[in-house]
Amino acid sequence: MDLSVRDITFCKNVGSRRADILRKELKVVTALDLLYHFPYRYIDRSRFYRISEIADEDTAVQIIGQITEYHSIGVGPSKRLSATFTDGTSNIELVWFKGVKYVKLELNTPYLLFGKPSLFNHTWNIVHPELTPMSKVKPEMTLGLEPQYPTTEGMKRAGMTSKGLRQIIASLLPDLRAGVPDTLGADLKAKYKLVSLTEALLNVHFPKDTASMQRARERLKFEELFYIQLQILRQAKRREKNIGYPMPLVGKKFHAFYRDHLPFELTGAQKRVLHEIHGDLKSGRQMNRLLQGDVGSGKTLVALLCALLAADNGYQTCIMVPTEILAKQHMETVSRMLEGTGVKVALLTGSTTRVQRGPLHEALRSGEIDILIGTHALIEDEVQFANLGLCIIDEQHRFGVKQRSRLWLKNEHAPHILVMTATPIPRTLAMTMYGDLQVSTIDELPPGRKPVQTFHYTFNRRQSINDFIRKQIALGRQIYVVYPLIKENEKLDMQDLQNGFNQLCETFPEYRISMVHGQMKAADKEAQMQRFVQGETQILVATTVIEVGVNVPNATVMIIENAERFGLSQLHQLRGRVGRGADQSYCVLVTRTELAKPTRQRMDIMVATNDGFKIADTDLKLRGPGEMEGTLQSGTPFELRIASLVTDGQLLEIARHAAKDILDEDPDLSSDMNRIYKHRLDILRQSGQANMLWGEIL
Repeated sequence: MDLSVRDITFCKNVGSRRADILRKELKVVTALDLLYHFPYRYIDRSRFYRISEIADEDTAVQIIGQITEYHSIGVGPSKRLSATFTDGTSNIELVWFKGVKYVKLELNTPYLLFGKPSLFNHTWNIVHPELTPMSKVKPEMTLGLEPQYPTTEGMKRAGMTSKGLRQIIASLLPDLRAGVPDTLGADLKAKYKLVSLTEALLNVHFPKDTASMQRARERLKFEELFYIQLQILRQAKRREKNIGYPMPLVGKKFHAFYRDHLPFELTGAQKRVLHEIHGDLKSGRQMNRLLQGDVGSGKTLVALLCALLAADNGYQTCIMVPTEILAKQHMETVSRMLEGTGVKVALLTGSTTRVQRGPLHEALRSGEIDILIGTHALIEDEVQFANLGLCIIDEQHRFGVKQRSRLWLKNEHAPHILVMTATPIPRTLAMTMYGDLQVSTIDELPPGRKPVQTFHYTFNRRQSINDFIRKQIALGRQIYVVYPLIKENEKLDMQDLQNGFNQLCETFPEYRISMVHGQMKAADKEAQMQRFVQGETQILVATTVIEVGVNVPNATVMIIENAERFGLSQLHQLRGRVGRGADQSYCVLVTRTELAKPTRQRMDIMVATNDGFKIADTDLKLRGPGEMEGTLQSGTPFELRIASLVTDGQLLEIARHAAKDILDEDPDLSSDMNRIYKHRLDILRQSGQANMLWGEIL
């Protein structure tokens, strides 16, 4: 039977119970689905170790020897079994905590021992080892590379291990050797020297040697990346045909603002990006562009200039942001910049009253309002525009696809789309997440901005931190203090905002302190924020609600408590709340003394650089594919089965080039040669593997 339609239930060594687990935990329905569950590493079973050679806790070993003694400890569920194993050079302890009643041991009998050693009380031991009498060892158990499969916690609880998966997949090999239909055309395989799908699946699971395994993995990685890029670029091709409202005119509103109201000279990067965007606006095709730039790089000013271009051509602009604080911040900034220009700006959020909404909606429908700034309230059905031509989405990753798409229906044709992010995106990630968008990057800060100086302190240096706070406030500056929790949690050893606020009030009775967090009423939160913005309070104690949308140039110090609990991107965003004025600003990362290596690396990169793109690259590498069993492409916003955005950037470029070549010649994939790709895309979409991020970003 065809492996693509064979129900996993009826495969050897599966049955209904295991099939239910595979469907639930791995979304495996057919035998072919299981063959696409790839090993995350391999163990060389051709090598035998001596116990005296063991030096690495990360390497699984196999040893021939015998058990000299064993004994059980405890009773009932807490019962465990311990044995001493020797190979003549030294001893190693074997321990079983689960399934003790099923473990049968014989003294002075030759065994093949396999497992991952660890040190405990200066003694090597292996927990739950594989122990096979030498009389039952089969040749394939000690030859070649043995695959190790990712498993989930649910699988482990049900007793389904990597070894169990290996046995099931091994039972499929006779049918696999008979051949499976390929998913890549012969020309493409020949051009890029790729093996067939059958050969790739055979050698990714049970490779003859390292070279065969590498060829298999390269073929399967290419296939995965190729179809992602094919879907993304196909979507982009379709969008190229979308009619866009023509905006060729650079008129009075733009020129008057540029001449008389521009707050500072544009940087070269801002001018370049503005030129790229205007090229889209006047092309007659719908713009779909991502604008990325570090915190403080001037994206808002570029967005405003784009809105003025739209206004000069008779079109309205909406700017949608994720929080009310950010919406009001944009409203204040834009209104201040446009004062005296005659350009009408309005604000619409969840807090806008019904009395206020009536006149606003009428002004919007009549075309009186040129720019509407708001939150999710913009997508409500009653919000209707006279002539919406440009949609700008700020911090776009905080909105769902359906939320964003509702804006596109506010006019006869979809408006031009500009999505903005202050989180720099590594190139490989951008090509996969936003490959159907044109990308513009502001990679330079406005003149006069001083880089934020970042320091890493531990809790035992609290007095030094407090002295620094006093010194900065004495200079007339203001301070942010951010906590990971609102209230104390007995299960989590972390600083919390409520206790932190009380301690700061005791430590600094001479200062006024505000507090904001996500559980406060919107009015109370706004009042506390305004006290800080207006300089009435010197210290703002907060959670990450201030991550975006707070612009207080006089605030020069950002203190992040339990900084080890935050990711690099979030730390960088929080640091971006300071350094927004001409004064030197500082960020202090406060952590425990004992830190894991990856955590210390995060602190080190934050101290070493303010470059958001370097930080984003480091973040991707640190949160890349895990080495632990059960980690599937950790750190990416979608599941990749075998390819890695960290290590396979070059292959991604090749796959993208291959997809582009095909679509340039045959955009609809309608030729006999290319129907194989259209068919595969349809299968992926129907199975749910064609993730929303593959081409339905907007």
